[in-house]
Amino acid sequence: MATIKDVAAEAGYSIATVSRVLNNDPNLSVTEETRKRFEAAEKLNYRKKTIRPLVKNIAFLYWITDKEELEDVYFKTMRMELEKLAKANNVELTTYKITDGIDQVPDDIQGFIAVGGFSEKELDRLRKITKCGVFLDTAPDPDHFDSVLPDLKRITTRAIDFFMEKKHTEIGFVGGTYYNPNTGEDEMDIRERTFRTYMQEAGLLKESYIFCNRGFSVENGYHLMKKAIQRLGEDLPTAFFVASDPIAVGCLQALNEHGIAIPGRVSIISVNNISITKYVSPPLTTFHIDIHEICKNAIQFLLEQVLEKRKTVKTLYIGAKLIVRKSTN
Repeated sequence: MATIKDVAAEAGYSIATVSRVLNNDPNLSVTEETRKRFEAAEKLNYRKKTIRPLVKNIAFLYWITDKEELEDVYFKTMRMELEKLAKANNVELTTYKITDGIDQVPDDIQGFIAVGGFSEKELDRLRKITKCGVFLDTAPDPDHFDSVLPDLKRITTRAIDFFMEKKHTEIGFVGGTYYNPNTGEDEMDIRERTFRTYMQEAGLLKESYIFCNRGFSVENGYHLMKKAIQRLGEDLPTAFFVASDPIAVGCLQALNEHGIAIPGRVSIISVNNISITKYVSPPLTTFHIDIHEICKNAIQFLLEQVLEKRKTVKTLYIGAKLIVRKSTN
């Protein structure tokens, strides 16, 4: 890629003159012959550099505990990708963690990007201090703030459709629960709610095939699948949709320990496509959630609000690609 200095040398003019011509300065008077000489810029493939304005005082609200990040690499990957893209887009982030509390966030922030679960009290605080904000992975306040999140409803129905196309009718679910910060209680995750509704509509829902507990860890998946094996025995479903890859890894461990063939006896589909899914036994069929795309759009949404003063609130659902491996047949 040629620099403006290269173009000036090729054309035989000063750097200042070249810059004014290439930027179509209306106050600069040059002959047509002179302008033609600047065709050297095209030959050298010169492009003006885009200078990104520095966006300061943006809060990154990382409402994920250390334990949650350790158990589910999804959040760590999201945090690292967001920090990288913010730097590339000249956005200065100041990180605040759930342990800091919402009151530690200054009143004069320009905006925020948030990951995790927020109570109504915390949302009310954010509404009072800024109109610019983007939530990743959730949409807790779609009337006031932007959100970018994976389309978990569509992922769930596609997993069930895949199983039904493979002639499975005995389909189970293994997942975690959602912690409601307003009530302090565990509630049904959107994947479980969608699974129940869609399976009910298909006439295939069996309550005994659903296993859930708080947490999205490998350990949780292991204990839930062991419970399913012990409780159902020969009546174990022929397929399971599992809410996340770490849970699915634990499920595979339990099934392998009991000598249950995968996918000969039980097929598994999970969500996220973390790197380990290629290497477990057998490799997992899973939906690839594009975390880069989620974070890229979150940064773009924030810049639209802060720099372009966009007022309309946006909620964007990101699709996912099914990566078929050896845990299904």
